[in-house]
Amino acid sequence: MFNEVPHTAQRPFFGKMQMPSTPPLIVLVDDDPSVARGLDRLLRSWGMQVRTFGSGKEFLSAREELPKADCCVIDVQMPEMTGLEVQERLNRSGGDAPVIFITAHYDETIEWQALKAGAVGFLRKPFSDEILVGLIRKALKGRKTECP
Repeated sequence: MFNEVPHTAQRPFFGKMQMPSTPPLIVLVDDDPSVARGLDRLLRSWGMQVRTFGSGKEFLSAREELPKADCCVIDVQMPEMTGLEVQERLNRSGGDAPVIFITAHYDETIEWQALKAGAVGFLRKPFSDEILVGLIRKALKGRKTECP
């Protein structure tokens, strides 16, 4: 599903341009440990900081202690709280980090609701590494961690 990258083979997220002093912080929320682990490795291999949470509830309760996220990658279907519910709470609390949804259970209505509520992307699993990284790069344009 996700291309594994040896830990020593780092791919620069910012290409040949100089990387900002602080790499972007990506929050990853997925209840499937193998997916979360694979995405964590992928994003770190591209030079991003990653904080991974196994549920929306866990993420929201730890949110005050975290540095401000630059982008959130959230699974749609999770126990206790769906990804859409997490997005709704982020929106109500004034969160401005772009949200990208990932799902193994595609539903056109849910995709429409997510995008209407401000999500910048909606990916069906499995998806290519490059598509996810490209969406994150696009989401970061114009932010403090903008990609050159």
